[in-house]
Amino acid sequence: MTPTLGLFLASSNAGKLREYRSLVAGDRVAVELLPEFAQISPFEEAAPTFAENAAGKAEHYSRGNDKVVLADDSGIVVPALGGAPGVHSARYAGPSATDADRVRKLLHATALLEGDERKAKFVCVVAVARRGRVFIVASDSVEGTLAKEPRGSGGFGYDPIFFLPQIGMTYAEASQEEKNRLSHRGKAFRRALALLEDPVSMAWTE
Repeated sequence: MTPTLGLFLASSNAGKLREYRSLVAGDRVAVELLPEFAQISPFEEAAPTFAENAAGKAEHYSRGNDKVVLADDSGIVVPALGGAPGVHSARYAGPSATDADRVRKLLHATALLEGDERKAKFVCVVAVARRGRVFIVASDSVEGTLAKEPRGSGGFGYDPIFFLPQIGMTYAEASQEEKNRLSHRGKAFRRALALLEDPVSMAWTE
């Protein structure tokens, strides 16, 4: 069955692509990486909010082509660190850092925190654009705490240290289905999908 809508993810992150594909309901929507993403001049995510970065990225990567482009900005917010890493989550340990490097830095920064000081929030904003125009922006978040050491082998990014009390495990320990149900990205993307699958909202993709 041919999908009714093809979305092109403005990212080179294979883990993020896998997660979005697992979130797609049935055969109505297909998600692929944006072709030649690495050859497009990069978008500088310099805005102070997740929403501005997500919308700016979707607008930037949808110019010069006819594709429906999906972009997001997400990150982990630790109130005891003044909201850090926040919008800098992906660059928290430097531009060439690995996921493990970023996790180590955050664990070091929070090593002396206890109890409620270890509260954290994952935030995701999803934006969809075509031909340089943003049509959908959806956001959501999930509350949790920071584990004191990595746990689990699933997911990516900060997943091994983001602990969800309601299921008693980290994102990286949860099954993909459980993570999809609870995660910030899953909830934000489902909001965006509801708008994309609405006949009125879909009119602009024709």
